[in-house]
Amino acid sequence: MGVMVSVRGWLECDDGQLARIKEIVAADHPERTYSGGWAFPPRQYNAVRWAFYGGHIRAVSLDWFEERLRQIALIPASRPDDAYDERPRGLFLVSHDVDGMSEWRVRGGVLEIGLPGGDYRYLDA
Repeated sequence: MGVMVSVRGWLECDDGQLARIKEIVAADHPERTYSGGWAFPPRQYNAVRWAFYGGHIRAVSLDWFEERLRQIALIPASRPDDAYDERPRGLFLVSHDVDGMSEWRVRGGVLEIGLPGGDYRYLDA
C-alpha cells in the first residue's frame, strides 16, 4: 500500500476567494481520488467563508496537495487597497507515517511548512 499521510485542516476566506478555491479544486481531473477530501459547507454564514480538507493519502501524492495549497495561497485579497492582508489563510496538520507531523500554514500569500506549533501529538496516530 505504501507510505500514507493524513491531511486535515481548513481555510478561511471571502466569497470571491471561495469561488476561486472551488475553481482550483474543480480543475483537478474529476476521477482524482484525493480531490474528494475537499468540503465546502452548503450554508455559509457571516462574512467569513470556509473550506475544509480531510483525507488519508499516499505520500507520493502529497506534492499534489501542496501545489493546490500554494495556488490557493496566491489568491489575492478581494480589496487590494485594504489595510489588512485579507488573502486566504488557514491551518493544516499533516501526519506522515514515516516523517511524523508537520503544520502547514497558509497566510500572507505563501504556504509555510514547519513543526507543529501546538500540542497535536494526540492526532498523530
